[in-house]
Amino acid sequence: MTVKKTLAALAMAIAVPVTALASEGAERLTRMLEPLQTYEASFAQQILDGSGQRLQEASGRMWLSRPGKFRWEVDAPYQQEVISDGEEVYLYDPDLEQVTVQALDQRVTHTPALLLSGSVGELTGSYEVTRQQQGSNETFTLVPKSPDTLFEELEMTFRGNELRGLQMTDSTGQRTAIEFRDVSMNASIDESRFAFEIPDGTDVIRDTH
Repeated sequence: MTVKKTLAALAMAIAVPVTALASEGAERLTRMLEPLQTYEASFAQQILDGSGQRLQEASGRMWLSRPGKFRWEVDAPYQQEVISDGEEVYLYDPDLEQVTVQALDQRVTHTPALLLSGSVGELTGSYEVTRQQQGSNETFTLVPKSPDTLFEELEMTFRGNELRGLQMTDSTGQRTAIEFRDVSMNASIDESRFAFEIPDGTDVIRDTH
């Protein structure tokens, strides 16, 4: 979700955005993401239908460390965790006492929650990238080159050098919009943050596809 701007700030940002060529957009996105080794932020997430009607809201916190390590914790309204230790991805639902385990492969990293923890080369090689600048916001639109993805379009919005938003659109027009707050980049994150021990009594589902 984009933060609502004051009228004055909106007036300053009303200039027509400049769209870069795809190759230029990929090069610029590479320059933005390559210095990013760790990232920590709280987030607010909304799921919207094709008409913009709000279907669901959630909030929580996320951490990532390249390459391949990630933790995504949803606090409200229902607890859920997604943890990658660099080899496997755990999708844990405490209320259901269930965890799904997947190998960290290319298919899994095409989900927006894990995409940022992968290599920049794979990211820009797998998507057509265009860029728009509007005011202090810089937005990159990524369209997958392969049909084997969970979304049809992904937008990354930066304010300065900070990643501040993600928006994913699927084939039905449903959008998942994520706003990041309290951002910390390239600070030390304890490795234990990316470890997951399956609690006793939890049902384990191993996804081998």
